[in-house]
Amino acid sequence: MARSILQVTLLSKALTVGAYQRKCELMAAHADIALTVLVPPAWGNSPLAQVHQQGYTLRVIPIRLNGNFHLHHYPTLRRELALSKPDILHIDEEPYNFATFLAFRSFHALQRNRKLAAGQPEPKTLFFSWQNLARRYPPPFRWMERYVLEQADAAIVGNTEAQQVWRAKGFSKPIQVIPQFGVDEMVFAPADAPRPNAFVIGYAGRLVGEKRVDLLIEALTTLPDAQLLIVGDGPQAPALRAQAQRLGVLGRIEFRPQVPSTHMPAIYHAMNVLVLPSETRPNWKEQFGRVLIEGMACGVPVVGSNSGEIPQVIGAAGLVFGERDGAALSAALLQLQQSPDQCHDLAQRGRARVLQHFTMQRIADATVEFYRQLVAA
Repeated sequence: MARSILQVTLLSKALTVGAYQRKCELMAAHADIALTVLVPPAWGNSPLAQVHQQGYTLRVIPIRLNGNFHLHHYPTLRRELALSKPDILHIDEEPYNFATFLAFRSFHALQRNRKLAAGQPEPKTLFFSWQNLARRYPPPFRWMERYVLEQADAAIVGNTEAQQVWRAKGFSKPIQVIPQFGVDEMVFAPADAPRPNAFVIGYAGRLVGEKRVDLLIEALTTLPDAQLLIVGDGPQAPALRAQAQRLGVLGRIEFRPQVPSTHMPAIYHAMNVLVLPSETRPNWKEQFGRVLIEGMACGVPVVGSNSGEIPQVIGAAGLVFGERDGAALSAALLQLQQSPDQCHDLAQRGRARVLQHFTMQRIADATVEFYRQLVAA
C-alpha cells in the first residue's frame, strides 16, 4: 500500500550552510515526503549559500535580531505556515528560544481554524536540541520553554545527554537521538596517498579554553619525534603560541587559520591522528564533536576526552582519555605513534562507524523514519 504524502516544513538557520542542505535533498528523495525548508538570508555574518536544492522547496524568509541566538525570530513565519499547511512542523531550534516559541504559537493558532480532510493526519510539531546541561533559564525564556514542551509532539536531540535533560524537565513525548547533520562520505574519504612520514598530531576547531589545546602542546613535549598541526581561530591563539615558545616546541607546531568545510578533507589527510581534548565547564560540555566524524570518515584515527558526547561518537573506533588528564593523553598518543598497525585498525573502524551511523544519508533517513512514526502514533 502506497504511503500518503507528508507535507513537512522545516525551519532552520543552520541550513544557511550550503553543505548541510544535502540532508534536505536526501530527505525529499523519499517518495512520501514533500519538504519545504524555510531559511533566513543570513545567520550572523554568514550569508545563505544555496548549494543543494534538488527535490524540495527552499524559501528565504526575513529574520529579525539576526545573530542573536535567544531572541532572533521570523516576522512572516505565520504567513508561510498558512501557505505550506504542514503535516509536520520541524523547528530546528532549542525550545527556550524566542523563534521556537513564536513558531509553535503561530502554528497552533492556525490549526484552530484548519479543517482536516478525510484521512489526513493530525499535524505534529517537534523541536531540535543540543542542550546537554540541565539549565534553569530566567523569565521569559523559562516560560517559552515550558510552553514549547507542553505543545510539542516530539523532539529530536543531537546527543544522549540532551535526551536525559528533557526527560528530567518532564517532557514525556517521543525523543529520538539523531545528530543534526552527517558527513558526505564521498567528500570526506580516505586519501589515496600514504600518510606523512612524520607523526603528525592534529587538532581542528575553536581556540578557546574549554577545548584544552594546551594539553596537546604539553603532550608534544613527551613525543620528541612528533609534530602538531593546529587548525582554527580563537582568543586563545596568542597564549597557545606563547606556551609553545616557553616549552621549546614552537618549531614543531604549525598553526593554520580556519578553512572552509570543503577544504577540511585535505587537512585531515595531513594528520596521523586527530585529537579533541575538550574539558567540561560549568556552562559547557562537548555536545557532539563534528570534527571527529569528519576525521573518522577520512580514515584518521581519533583520540578524544570523555567530555559530553565524545565517547558515544567515538565508540570502539578510537581512544578515549579522562578530560584534563594530560598524562593519559600523552600515553595514548605514544601508543599510536609506536603502533602503525593499531593506527590502521582504528582508521578502518572509524570509517566503518561513520558509514553505519553518521553519513548525511543515515541522518536524513533516520529523520524521515521518525516523522513517519510520529504521524502513525
